[in-house]
Amino acid sequence: MAEVDITIAGRHYRVACRDGEEDNLRHAAQLVDGKSREALAGLGALSEGRTLLFASLLLADQLIEKNGVMPPPPPLPPDPQVVRRVDALAERLERLAAHLEKEVASA
Repeated sequence: MAEVDITIAGRHYRVACRDGEEDNLRHAAQLVDGKSREALAGLGALSEGRTLLFASLLLADQLIEKNGVMPPPPPLPPDPQVVRRVDALAERLERLAAHLEKEVASA
């Protein structure tokens, strides 16, 4: 496991990565640093969390524009039959737990 020192928006971090991935990590950090600085320039002083939030949003927007990447579709609703079976199993487990608690209390 390798460790790489990176700087993003003037803050220093030490990040672990697999051996051989150091250059990719440095390159990714440079991209995030650039977007972080862009966010700071446009929005002024931000907390570390908000700086990284806006940097990630800017990078995602850039990916969407360049590659036509679309966000994943919303999740499908659960299968009603599966929901019924899970509910029945939960009820069965609750009854079993109640029975075991009753046995322990009377022992």
